[in-house]
Amino acid sequence: MPISEAAAEPPRDCPICPRLVAYRDVNRAAHPDWFNGPAPSFGDRNARLLIAGLAPGRQGANRTGRPFTGDFAGVLLYETLLKLGFARGRYDARPDDGLELVDCMVTNAVRCAPPGNKPETSEEASCRPFLTARIAALPRLKVIVTLGDVSRRNVLKALGLKASAGVPGHGSEFDAGPYKVINSYHCSRLNTNTGRLTPAMFEDVFTRAKALLG
Repeated sequence: MPISEAAAEPPRDCPICPRLVAYRDVNRAAHPDWFNGPAPSFGDRNARLLIAGLAPGRQGANRTGRPFTGDFAGVLLYETLLKLGFARGRYDARPDDGLELVDCMVTNAVRCAPPGNKPETSEEASCRPFLTARIAALPRLKVIVTLGDVSRRNVLKALGLKASAGVPGHGSEFDAGPYKVINSYHCSRLNTNTGRLTPAMFEDVFTRAKALLG
């Protein structure tokens, strides 16, 4: 029986993680015009490529309601997807910019913004059923790109595998059940400013993903 979209996305006022709910309330009080909720997955529901980040940024997806939208990481991510044909339109860092993903979906292992951009392991575990359902709800999925080793471990656990089942590090590639997983350094400002991740390195990951999809 196919997994429903409802199972793959938490409710707007998801109550599961007390610390994240409290943080959401603080942000709502300070910025009532922000989205301030679990950031829903974004993209093509028939996607063969899934990109999994860790969690929404406070001023990124927590503000705009779309993954990787409104913070620095989204610039590199969506510009790369546009260049490789996984997106069309224009990325203007807002959810109404008309950007569309092609054969691709973006999600997060933890859907609510955490304090300090660091979810706790208990919060990763509590949100994991949504990641498991999100993967299962994509009928044509073949390749998963994980952004960072924490995301890689969460994807493996969501698939019922050990976190050690896949090799860490940028550009690592391995099988996880029926899927091919490619891990990338996260496209954060810290990683790009320090040169740990260059645009060319990031593009190589998606070039490889495209080759695997054929």
